[in-house]
Amino acid sequence: MEVVVVGLGYVGAVTAACLADRGHSVTGVDVDPLKVEEMDRGRSPVVEPGLADLISAGRSSGRLSVTRNIDDVASRCDVIVVCVGTPDRSDGTVDFSHIEHVSVEIGRALRTADRFTVIVFRSTVPPGTVNGRLRPLVEEASTRRAGVDFGIAMAPEFLREGSGVHDFFEPALTVIGVSDERTFGTVEHLFGGIEQPAHPLPVEAAEALKYACNAYHALKVTFANEIGRLLQARGVDSREVMRLFCLEDRLNISPAYLRPGFAFGGSCLPKDLAALAHVARVDNVEIPVIASIMRSNETHLRLAARRVLDSGVREAALLGLSFKAETDDLRHSPFVELAEVLLGKGIRLRIFDPIVNPARLIGANRRYVESRLPHLKEILASTAMEALEEARFAVVGTADAQSIEALLAARPDHVLDVHGGLGDEVEALPGYEGLAW
Repeated sequence: MEVVVVGLGYVGAVTAACLADRGHSVTGVDVDPLKVEEMDRGRSPVVEPGLADLISAGRSSGRLSVTRNIDDVASRCDVIVVCVGTPDRSDGTVDFSHIEHVSVEIGRALRTADRFTVIVFRSTVPPGTVNGRLRPLVEEASTRRAGVDFGIAMAPEFLREGSGVHDFFEPALTVIGVSDERTFGTVEHLFGGIEQPAHPLPVEAAEALKYACNAYHALKVTFANEIGRLLQARGVDSREVMRLFCLEDRLNISPAYLRPGFAFGGSCLPKDLAALAHVARVDNVEIPVIASIMRSNETHLRLAARRVLDSGVREAALLGLSFKAETDDLRHSPFVELAEVLLGKGIRLRIFDPIVNPARLIGANRRYVESRLPHLKEILASTAMEALEEARFAVVGTADAQSIEALLAARPDHVLDVHGGLGDEVEALPGYEGLAW
């Protein structure tokens, strides 16, 4: 295909050279004369292993050219890939000036386009930017409509500086945010030949994915450093601890827990976080991220309570009470805390849990729930349907078959899903709402 790549920094230069290597006819565009001159001479404008050889080969084959004028090429290409910078301002907000200017220029060029051109944004922007800010600029400048006269896509890059060429050809993940199949097909063909399958998703989700990845990467670095500071103060080799930590791939290095849902609880996590925070205070070690985990967890719990209270209903059902499925352990269960808050605010609450039986609770488990919900026997329903009989609001933290069946039959006015895996039928109910998705 005829491809234009706008912006020849790390991402743009790698993208242009690699697409040319894939057989596309690529024109790189940048306002910086030095970058254009370097690539015109077959040299890389940035230091990146393997990139100079690809650029040289692309220039020699004629598949890679460069220019400073987007108007010369944008009106007669199949795809325009936007890789311009979106730097942060001093207040942390994103500077959209470059990408907005380019969007207007592209729109003007598309006025005379003779084909359905797809604009692929690779620049990192907050969710809602492409459809909320950039698409209107292109439409106004071009006097054409997205999805009809041209395509709009968001294909975030996951290219690491120092291994960008390798990451382009062997990506860990390829996603394409689009709203129409024609555009998806074009972008999928653009990156054709890469073995990793492309995942279609809404534009806003594609924008958000890059931020989620980078935030998690930053979190991992910070977590390891905080553990290192904490253990060093106790004379423990943190490198050895973290080496073994990474060998555990059932929970530590795995998808486990990485699904939006409800607050955590149980007899281990809250207790051990409190112990770590105490050790840090004793040893005068700052661990602000680890120390703030419980506060964030409590915020999530309060959010669920607020959703119920703000609805104005007075009768509610809570499906699920133990801190996780297939156990009757109620110690530090976020559902017990939620029930306590709602009852304290005057909500008439019925509770169903497929496992919990008050008569079988013993020891610390029994003492804990009796201190928090002394009247549990009176409000605990024997079936999910019984709990839902008079409830206009259902908070659902269990996906057991009985609860799902009862929800579909009772159809309460409000269904707050704090589980995240109740299934399509429940999510199609008119009053359905996910807590964080």
